[in-house]
Amino acid sequence: MIIIFSILLFFFSCSSESEPINYGTDQCDHCRMTIMDKKFGAEIITKKGKAVKFDALECMINYQLENKINESDVDKYYCVDYSEPAKLKDAKEMTYLVSPKIKSPMGENISAYSGKNTAEKSLNDFGGEIFNWEGIKNRLKNNK
Repeated sequence: MIIIFSILLFFFSCSSESEPINYGTDQCDHCRMTIMDKKFGAEIITKKGKAVKFDALECMINYQLENKINESDVDKYYCVDYSEPAKLKDAKEMTYLVSPKIKSPMGENISAYSGKNTAEKSLNDFGGEIFNWEGIKNRLKNNK
């Protein structure tokens, strides 16, 4: 019985599911600001099941660019969908808009959308430039 419980505990503790961000309480693991704006936020789930939380996509990417976590240690990347506040979605599947009219917490003006159509609507409303996961990572890397 103890062995079965231990195995179940291991599987549940190593989940690659996102952990909800507690806005107003959780702190960004990169810049140490309190995560406040429900339209923004990001999260890395490590292969060990640890959630590393961020107040903006740019903090998550910069955290990784500064070698605070290796790509090989990451199980999943999540980002908040701008059009569905506080909902974390698979960051690699999202479409990103960089627009000076949408102010993100760390000033890179990046908003994330789970649907390309929604991102294009925001592009029409606010202007800017659309990126996929690799494109937004490269943009932030080149801005460093």
